[in-house]
Amino acid sequence: RALGGLAVAALLSTVWLWWRLGAAPRGAPAPQLTTTILVWHWPFASQPPELPGDTCTRYGVARCRLTVNRSLLAGADAVVFHHRELQTQQARLPLAERPRGQPWVWASMESPTHTRGLGRLRGVFNWVLSYRRDSDIFVPYGRLEPREGPAPPLPAKHGMAAWVVSNFQKRQRRVQLYRQLALHLRVDVFGRAAGQPLCASCLLRAVAGYRFYLSFENSEHRDYITEKFWRNALLAGAVPVVLGPPRAAYEAVAPPDAFVHVDDFGSARELAAFLTSMNESCYRRYFAWRDRFRVRLFSDWRERFCAICARFPQLPRGQVYQDLEGWFQA
Repeated sequence: RALGGLAVAALLSTVWLWWRLGAAPRGAPAPQLTTTILVWHWPFASQPPELPGDTCTRYGVARCRLTVNRSLLAGADAVVFHHRELQTQQARLPLAERPRGQPWVWASMESPTHTRGLGRLRGVFNWVLSYRRDSDIFVPYGRLEPREGPAPPLPAKHGMAAWVVSNFQKRQRRVQLYRQLALHLRVDVFGRAAGQPLCASCLLRAVAGYRFYLSFENSEHRDYITEKFWRNALLAGAVPVVLGPPRAAYEAVAPPDAFVHVDDFGSARELAAFLTSMNESCYRRYFAWRDRFRVRLFSDWRERFCAICARFPQLPRGQVYQDLEGWFQA
């Protein structure tokens, strides 16, 4: 009888405990883990910037840690390699030390024209970070975001068209088009190629006084729309005259009436006539977007690398770029 009483008591205790666990609050959820991104070599720098623990939090990305400490290779959630340093052999891939299953990220903001050595990278990388909209981690040079409050007034205009250029080569289509355009349109040229370099803080002020800016890319490739469009023109307050990917690529990131595309004209003479004959009412329609949007630039590599964490849960596991060169050249 005593044993039976103990058994009943034990059973009742078990039922009570089960009920309490099921009915009572479960308490705080388990803390989410921090994603560690190892940057193998900081882009275009011999020394990386300071990377405090809240680096990515500043860019709106939580639980993300950037590090350049290569001793953390074995435990990193992903390793990112910037192509320029691989191309120049300033950095080498640690293939022999790569942990099994560790995702590697190939990063580049350059166009295919200025990218070499991709043939050596077959079957190495799992994800791509670039300006291409079909990248695993899409990082544009800029974008339009909703504006809060009224738009600032347009700068006063004193010139017709401006162009800032450092890399001036006769074989480039942009140079050929500029020379044809300059026969019919006054274009003031700045930059090292013209012997009139502008400091970083001077460029926007210099361009702001012109009605148009020649946002001519150094090469024409899929989605390759750089700071020449976002910063030098839209942010400065000039209408961009664009040479780059097809119009559809620009319309995917900006209103169709925010720019002039050179492909819409049969010749440089036609383009020049369109620009010079534009009245003030038509000209101001190119800035209608400013009432709704503002320009946000993405030029900091810290923010670009933090984007890996933002995309990390959705990135495809087990993916491998067997022909990275073929993908990038497409």
